[in-house]
Parts: sequence; structure tokens; C-alpha cells
Amino acid sequence: ASEEPRSFKDLGVTDVLCEACDQLGWKVPTKIQIEAIPVALQGRDIIGLAETGSGKTGAFALPILQALLETPQRLFALVLTPTRELAFQISEQFEALGSSIGVQSTVIVGGIDSMSQSLALAKKPHVIIATPGRLVDHLENTKGFNLRALKFLVMDEADRILNMDFETEVDKILKVIPRDRKTFLFSATMTKKVQKLQRAALKNPVKCAVSSKYQTVEKLQQYYIFIPSKFKDSYLVYILNELAGNSFMIFCSTCNNTQRTALLLRNLGFTAIPLHGQMSQNKRLGSLNKFKAKARSILLATDVASRGLDIPHVDVVINFDIPTHSKDYIHRVGRTARAGRSGKSITFVTQYDVELFQRIEHLIGKKLPAFPMQEEEVMMLTERVAEAQRFARMELREQGEKKRSRNDDDDTEEAIGVRNKVAGGKKKKRKA
Repeated sequence: ASEEPRSFKDLGVTDVLCEACDQLGWKVPTKIQIEAIPVALQGRDIIGLAETGSGKTGAFALPILQALLETPQRLFALVLTPTRELAFQISEQFEALGSSIGVQSTVIVGGIDSMSQSLALAKKPHVIIATPGRLVDHLENTKGFNLRALKFLVMDEADRILNMDFETEVDKILKVIPRDRKTFLFSATMTKKVQKLQRAALKNPVKCAVSSKYQTVEKLQQYYIFIPSKFKDSYLVYILNELAGNSFMIFCSTCNNTQRTALLLRNLGFTAIPLHGQMSQNKRLGSLNKFKAKARSILLATDVASRGLDIPHVDVVINFDIPTHSKDYIHRVGRTARAGRSGKSITFVTQYDVELFQRIEHLIGKKLPAFPMQEEEVMMLTERVAEAQRFARMELREQGEKKRSRNDDDDTEEAIGVRNKVAGGKKKKRKA
């Protein structure tokens, strides 16, 4: 086709949904939508290779809503996602696109009361957006709930669903839904596990790929800084001061370090909010909303908390702890320079990270420049930072003691996966 489709109407999207897109501010379809929507509307299965921020939610939501308009029925579509936040986000888009046609959707994830979810399922929504663990729980324990009439299955970020050890859950779900259905599988990367899932779940799929070899966006200026690990905090503070006025997303490798760094920055007067797996669901959504509303300009997150989140405006991504998987680097820096805006990323490389850093450069196929800094200015910060570190450690300890006394064991799906591995892979009845 020499003519590029310029509107959703050109892709075959029906008028009422075109209007919904218009109200959401979706003027022109994204690449993945141009590739996937026409094929999906013909009723084919799809395997979509696309990054977060590529508009893939629209690529599966529009065909599902259009099919739902043609043959209305309850429990019509199921979307599986790896994390709770992503589930809420997809649900928001379904609600926004489908509100004019009265579409009801329900989010079924861990960390939220099971009973209220059972009640929501009893009302038979059109669309269920779920994390695999909690959905299996309801399929096994909620009376009268089944997916025998399901018409559409979507697996979003399939690579992560599988990496998080949800294979057994996905298999169970595939066993109790009709074979005669449409399936869309979206994944940022094509891994062996995803290929295996594709063979098990999809019939003669059409492949829609958008991002070729791992590119990182051109408008993104990527830098690194090479520093001794003991001065990491001081350099972070220096950069936040240097680039003040921007919104930041800072990646840490552990929940604990996320929390510690957030406390440290708050002690120094920065408005920083953490987002990590040990926070309750409400707290996470609260953090995210504060950041979205621009009330806070610094978001600290772990990889788990970060992938698939549509955080609209991040000017600078800081890899405070270098990612151990080079692919995660792509995902992290993909939080900035989105939708045609420019952005910066700065990766902290200590004496222990050199090899990991070289792997990242190898993966993206370019050598990164060093971020320009005034060492002596950094050194002037060390005393204040050391004091803030002391406070942060004390606060962490106090929080830890409070937690132990309340014994609130807020498990994340990730932590459980890891624990099961440690326990020798035995599947315990999981607290979802």
C-alpha cells in the first residue's frame, strides 16, 4: 500500500470509536496501530512486537471494542498483564474508548480485596484485565465464574509475564478458555519462551513488528558518568541540582535502595516519591498519580515497577544503579523522549559496573558520551549528603521496625516468584 493510512477511519475503525479516539486526543494512528488494527479487524491472530509507549493498547482495544459492538456479549475479552499498574492503565484506556458505548471492564489483580473482585465478576463485565496469579485464583475459587464464552485473549508484555514465572498460571488459563477465539500476543522482545507460548496459544498469526533491532530513540541524548561508588549519592544530588526544573525518573536495583534514596533526597529538600514492589497497591497508584499531576518531579523506581507504565512526562532518566540485563536499559531510557519530545538519560557507572556498561553499549550499538561535570562542586556536597544518608538510614530502620511490629506482609507477585525459585520451584498456594 503506497498510501499511508492517515486516520483511524482509514484503518477500518467504526465511526463511534473514531470519535472516542478523537476525544482521547489520538489524532493519527501509531505504527503498531497501522499494522495491527486492519489485520485484527479481519479476524486474524496477531503477534505484535512493540515497545511500551508505541500505542499498542489501542492496537488491541479498538478491534476488541469493534467486535463487541457487532456481537455484544458479557465476558467477551480477557487481557493478561504482568503487573497491577499496567492492568489499571489498560483498563483506563478501555473505559475511555468504550465509555460512549457502555463498555464495562474489571481489573483483577493481587493486592486488592478478593471478595469485591468476585462481586465485580458476578456482574459479568465485557472486558477483564488481570494479572495471571489472581485470575487463576478466581477461576478456581469463585463460584459461577468461568471464561467458557470468551472471544478474545490478549497477552500484553508477554515476555515479562513469562519472566515473572507465571507460566503455570498461563497454561491453566489457556486450558479453561475456548480454543475458538482470537488471540493477540504483544511483547517487547521475542524470547524463546514467547515463541513457545505463541505456538501454544495462537493460530496462524500475523506478525506486526515495529521496533527493529534494539534502537533507542534518536531524540534521546544518552550519557554516562564514571564515578567511585562511595560518591554515588553526591553525584546524584549534583545532577538533580544541575538539571533542576526537569522531571526525573531514577532507577534503582532494589526496593530497599529505592526507599533509601527517596528518604535521602527528601532530607535534602527534593520532592521525591518511590515506586516499588513493597508498597501497597493504593500507595503505588497514589505515588504515580502525584507524579503524573506534576506535584512531584522526581520518581524513584525499580524495574518491576517501571515497565509498561505510561508516565507521560519524564525529561531525564537516571540509571542510578546500572541495569543488570542490558535489555532493561532500553526499557528504562524508553521512559523519556516519548511521542516526539526530546529527553536525556544518564547512567551511573562505578568501578564495579564497567563490564555491564560495555554490554549495554554493545547492545545499542553506540558509544555513549560522558556527562560534563564539575568534580569540585560535587565534593562540596559530600558533607551535607553524608548527614542526609545518616538520617535516611535511621528512618529506614524505624520503618523496618514499624513494619515488623505490624507484620504487614505485602507480597508482590515478583517476590513470590523469586521465593518459589529459592524453595526449589515448589508452587505453594500463593498469596496473590
